Amino acid sequence: MAGGSQKTEGGARMNKILVIDDDQGVRMLYADELTDEGYDVVTCGDGSCVMEFIKEERPDLVVMDIKLGKYDGVDLLQDIRKAFDRLPVILCTAYPSGRRNFESIAPDDYVHKSSDLNELKFKIGKALDDKKEAVSIDGQSHMEEVKRTPIEPTDLPWKEPR
Repeated sequence: MAGGSQKTEGGARMNKILVIDDDQGVRMLYADELTDEGYDVVTCGDGSCVMEFIKEERPDLVVMDIKLGKYDGVDLLQDIRKAFDRLPVILCTAYPSGRRNFESIAPDDYVHKSSDLNELKFKIGKALDDKKEAVSIDGQSHMEEVKRTPIEPTDLPWKEPR
């Protein structure tokens, strides 16, 4: 696993993206391109360390191949969904029919693997924009995802219902 936590010039934390792919060339391409876009990128070549890494490092988004050598990307995605249901995951596949085949495992989005990463960059930006900024409640930071868990004003402890 490669990478580390970085901050922007203003001191704000950069969005951290975990790239999981068994092809080193793909990992390097994605890491270079996404770093140039201003993301903190970490990579992993297989599924063996992913769950522990997510627990410790808390990436903001995962980009993963569906075929990971001896690891099954479908099983790994299901494990991620069970443990981190609000973590956006974008599946990359070399198979154009992948979208239809993988809809039941509910990734946030799909991209067809290509050396042109414009579609991937767009979908990463969209997935991160769909997340709401952290709010502090009782001194703790909580992330709420707008798409999956809309917050009603009556749910907020400091707001009185109207």
